[in-house]
Amino acid sequence: MASGKVVTSARVAWGGVALSGAMTVMLGAYAAHGMAEPAAGLVNTGVRYQMWHTLALLALLMRPSALPMRTRPVMVLWTLGMTAFSGSLYAMAFTGLAAGLITPLGGLLLMAGWLALGVTAWRAGARRQA
Repeated sequence: MASGKVVTSARVAWGGVALSGAMTVMLGAYAAHGMAEPAAGLVNTGVRYQMWHTLALLALLMRPSALPMRTRPVMVLWTLGMTAFSGSLYAMAFTGLAAGLITPLGGLLLMAGWLALGVTAWRAGARRQA
């Protein structure tokens, strides 16, 4: 039963990464060819951060052991961070609404994901040496 959950989680994760990658290309193309400044700048910033974190998620998924609990917090933090950071920039660009504290909160979640990755790697190294 547990392996079925891992397979389903992996499928969802791969699907999410694929969707995120496609979304960055679509939004980036639209910003380059169909938007004026300052909205295009907001979308370009969102796309840049989203793509880098999509690639980071892809790197974790490409490892066979990428979905056990030890990397799941990293992936969750990055996903929430991308959604809040890039999503708030897209909302500002497309609707003109101010995102308030959502954008910096998203940035903090992205940073927390990188720190969690460092802690995870540190702990994994300590377990191997023990």
